[in-house]
Formats: sequence, structure tokens, C-alpha cells
Amino acid sequence: MSGFTHLDESGDAHMVDVAEKQVTDRRATARAFVRVGPDVIEMLRGSGVPKGDALAVARIAAIAGTKRTSDLIPLCHPIAIHGVDVDVEVEDQGVRITVTVRTADRTGVEMEALTGASVGALAMIDMVKGVDRSAMVDEVVLLEKSGGRSGHYVREDS
Repeated sequence: MSGFTHLDESGDAHMVDVAEKQVTDRRATARAFVRVGPDVIEMLRGSGVPKGDALAVARIAAIAGTKRTSDLIPLCHPIAIHGVDVDVEVEDQGVRITVTVRTADRTGVEMEALTGASVGALAMIDMVKGVDRSAMVDEVVLLEKSGGRSGHYVREDS
């Protein structure tokens, strides 16, 4: 089971002890893409969808999701979130939600960025489902992370 830090010597899941790790600046950026039909794109670029400001709801949901990650992902540590930036962009095929999370802590914020992007995407679907039942989350990916033992990572196909 080497390489899987959340498994003990017996192969059982456990929460990693980070007490001895150094506090360092850490940052992670993740992206989700919600594929929607042309009617929704037109509404988002114009007067909006019937339920209200879908872009603002997705942005706030992404921030809220980021802050609740340790409640949702069983082995994540609750950490101090020092900053969250959310960019919600309407594109020709859908909505791109990009979340960047910052902290100074003993463990990284990759899961917080991924969770924020995912929750923002799900909120977008909730806002448009009355117009487009086929709306779907098309991707959720980690784009970049920095800080900590494993250093800097940048997704090559971003």
C-alpha cells in the first residue's frame, strides 16, 4: 500500500497525522465545467435564468463548498482558509468555474479547491435544471498546487 498516505500498514483508512509538518503557504486551483445547451447560454449572457442570478449563486456556493470540505471528505483535515477566489465564465458550450484557495497551514488545499469547484458546478446545475435537464458536470480537475512537501504541480493539459 506504499504511496497511499491515508492507508495504515494494514491497509485500513486513517487520517494522516500532520502535527509534525511545518506550516507553509499553500495554494491550489481547480476547475469544473458545466455543459449546458444554447438556450441556457443565451439566458446567462442576457436576462438570466428564471431562478435568478445563476453566476452569483455558483460563485457563493463554490466559496461555501470550499469552507465545508472537511465535513464532506472523510479524511480531510479542517484547515484555516485564508482566501478563496472564484471565477465563473460563460463560454459557448457551458460555464467554467475556477477556484483558487490559499492557506498557511500544515496540509494542502487541493481538496478544498476541487470541492469548491464541484459545489459551484452543482449549484449551477440547480439554477438551470428547469431550462436544461441535460446540464451536466463535464470535468473537475486540479490545475495547479504549490507549497508543502510535494512542491509545485501544474496540470499539463489545462
